[in-house]
Amino acid sequence: CPECGKSFREKRYLTRHKRIHAGECPFTCVVCGKSFGERSTLTNHQRIHRGERPFSCRDCRKSFSRKGTLMKHQLIHTGDRPFACTDCGKSFIVKEHLLTHQRIHSGEKPFPCTECGKSFNRNCKLIKHQRSHSTERPFACTSCGNSFRDKDALTWHQHIHSGKKPFTCIQCGKSFTYKSDLVSHQHTHTSERPFTCVDCGKSFSQKPYLVKHRRIH
Repeated sequence: CPECGKSFREKRYLTRHKRIHAGECPFTCVVCGKSFGERSTLTNHQRIHRGERPFSCRDCRKSFSRKGTLMKHQLIHTGDRPFACTDCGKSFIVKEHLLTHQRIHSGEKPFPCTECGKSFNRNCKLIKHQRSHSTERPFACTSCGNSFRDKDALTWHQHIHSGKKPFTCIQCGKSFTYKSDLVSHQHTHTSERPFTCVDCGKSFSQKPYLVKHRRIH
C-alpha cells in the first residue's frame, strides 16, 4: 500500500485495504450503524454485539473476537519485539505499530478530515476527530445513559459512578476523578495564578474563581 506500507499476497486484498484510506465503508452494522471497508471486518465487529470471543490465549486464557488480535496478543508472553525503529530504537510487536510510530519522526499525516482538512497520523484519531463534526455519541454509560464521542471520555465519566479517584495530589494527598481537576487544585499549593480577568487584570488560581469573579463586571 503506497499510503501506509502494508503488504498483501494478492491484489484484491490491497484493493479492499485501500478503502480504509479512501474512507469507503460500504458494509454497515445493523445493530449500531458503524460502517466498515471490508465485509470480514464487519463480521468480526458483530461478534462484539453477540459477546462472542472464540479465540483464546493458551497462556493466560484471555479471549478475543478476532484471530489476528489473539496472535498479536500472544507476542506479549514471548517478549518478542522484532520491529525496531531506526530513528529512536523503540521496538514493536507488530509491523503496523512500527509504521504508525515512524510517522512521528517523518511528520506524515495520511488521514485527512474531509470536513475541515485537518490531518492525522492514525486512522483511529481521524475517526475520533470526525465525531466532533457530527452529533454521533456511540459510547453510552450503562449506569446513567449519558453518551460520549469517544471511549476514553466514557471511561473517565464512569469513575463518577464507581467513586474512583486515580489522580492524587502529592502535596496534600487529596484525590480527584479527573486530571484537569488535580492540575487546577495544585495551583493552590503555589503562587501561580494562571486565570486572569480580561476586564480588570485580577488573577486566580482556579478557573471557577475567575468565572465567579467576572459576574461582578
